[in-house]
This record gives sequence, C-alpha cells and structure tokens, in this order.
Amino acid sequence: MRYPVVLTPDLEDGGFVAECPVIPGCVSEGDTVEETLANIRDAIEGCLATLRAKGEASPEPADSLLTTVEVSA
Repeated sequence: MRYPVVLTPDLEDGGFVAECPVIPGCVSEGDTVEETLANIRDAIEGCLATLRAKGEASPEPADSLLTTVEVSA
C-alpha cells in the first residue's frame, strides 16, 4: 500500500518532520530524509495496526501531488 507523506524541514531542531495526511495524527521525524521516511513508515504501520485492533477501517491509500505556488507578498 502506498500512503502520501509530507516532509517538512524542522527549522527549530534540524532534520525533518513527516506527516501522513490521510491518517490524522500520524507524524514522525528524523535527522535525514532517509531516516525520516523509515520512521514515518514505522509510524504508518503502527497506526494501521492500532486501527485494525480497534476494529476500525484503514484509510484508503492514495497517491498525491504536492507542489508549491509563488505568490507576491
């Protein structure tokens, strides 16, 4: 299954923060992109396992496109 993940630089502590937007509250962090992706993968698997244990449906995986737009200040 493929879940979308948003990586954001952690400007305060360094490294990166990752969030899976289709699973509310599923967030992780790491010092490098690779570490952060491994950590969010573990977090997603943990969130899905918790949902299954509660008898709740897993969110549908989805491919997403994240981009930026330039605006004038």
